[in-house]
Amino acid sequence: MFVLRGIGDALAAAGSMGWEILWPLILGFTLSGIIQAVVRTERITKLMNDDSPRAIGVATGLGALSSSCSYAAVALARALFRKGASFSSAMAFEVASTNLVVELGLILAFVMGWQFTVAEFVGGPIMIILIALGFRLWMRGKIVEAAREQAEKGLAGSMEGHAAMDMSVAGNQGFWKRLFSRPGVTSVSQYFVMDWASVLRDIVIGLLIAGAFDAWVPKGWLQALFFEGHPTVAFLVDPIIGPLLAMVSFVCSVGNVPLAAVLWNGGISFGGVVSFIFADLIIIPIIIIYKKYYGLKAALRITGIFYGAMVVAGYVVELIFTPLQLIPTNRHLSIVGASISWNYTTWLNIVFLVIAAILLAVFIRSGSWSMLRMMSGTPDPVDDGENHSVKESPGHRHHEA
Repeated sequence: MFVLRGIGDALAAAGSMGWEILWPLILGFTLSGIIQAVVRTERITKLMNDDSPRAIGVATGLGALSSSCSYAAVALARALFRKGASFSSAMAFEVASTNLVVELGLILAFVMGWQFTVAEFVGGPIMIILIALGFRLWMRGKIVEAAREQAEKGLAGSMEGHAAMDMSVAGNQGFWKRLFSRPGVTSVSQYFVMDWASVLRDIVIGLLIAGAFDAWVPKGWLQALFFEGHPTVAFLVDPIIGPLLAMVSFVCSVGNVPLAAVLWNGGISFGGVVSFIFADLIIIPIIIIYKKYYGLKAALRITGIFYGAMVVAGYVVELIFTPLQLIPTNRHLSIVGASISWNYTTWLNIVFLVIAAILLAVFIRSGSWSMLRMMSGTPDPVDDGENHSVKESPGHRHHEA
């Protein structure tokens, strides 16, 4: 009975967390689908062929617009690298497309507070700059040549098909006309459904892990682990612990936000939770993909540079936010232990579930269901021409009539 009660408590906690974050997730993926469907991203690879500030900036901006699950982002970064982008630019794109995206910012704001969203958009660029510097120092010469040679083998990782697909709307019409055109609405539905399909597993796993943490791990243990009550020690230690917890949680993308909320309630420092949220690109399955994509030596250096950048970004964000008094004091976030009732969350969930149902219906009626079977796919062959788009997919490019 004790075991069953513990499992029930964990599932109940996971379910209540899922209910609390449902409408922000739908809103975030809808806005992300709109951006990806209408914003043009063609002909950018040639602007990313070095590690100059301009190239890193272009890669960061493009990544923020090309919202992806962590696995698809890793596959896209390799595709850019194979097409001539510098290693630093490809990695900047990878980080931005998972950590500087609209859906993560929204879910952080509604689940944990607007301060965490600001921390995301302050710490993300800091992390990208640190990664670019790290690659300039420790990813040069033979190791980059070996990584490119390994990348050219085109070994499949995960979500290769999803990474290769481009459903954006072409044409010379304005933003709103393309958005509300029939191809535009179809494109938004395709990005919405496929982005959900790509991260649903991670969201569910993240909720289950967060529910288990909340139900099974005594808060006193977490407070001891994070040195709550010892702010100086917590400031120094927690950003180091945060990414390590993320690595072994196997959760990426927005799926790690519920666990971040549990850790915050458990006493982790502000910098520690920031470094945890950023660490979705060094979970163990993705490290294995790095090895497959770029070879063991490059994978170890990528992981080490990413880890160091995440830790330092956590320190810097806390140092910036502390004197500005932007660090929240609420350690009792409502997502943890919330109960389902007839409140504004329930009504918003109903409204956004209707929106999700409409987009799903458009997706099905447009004959796009087969695209879900192509999501795992295989890497696209590299085109030797000069015109490269970020996502290339045979048969799925929309053209304005």
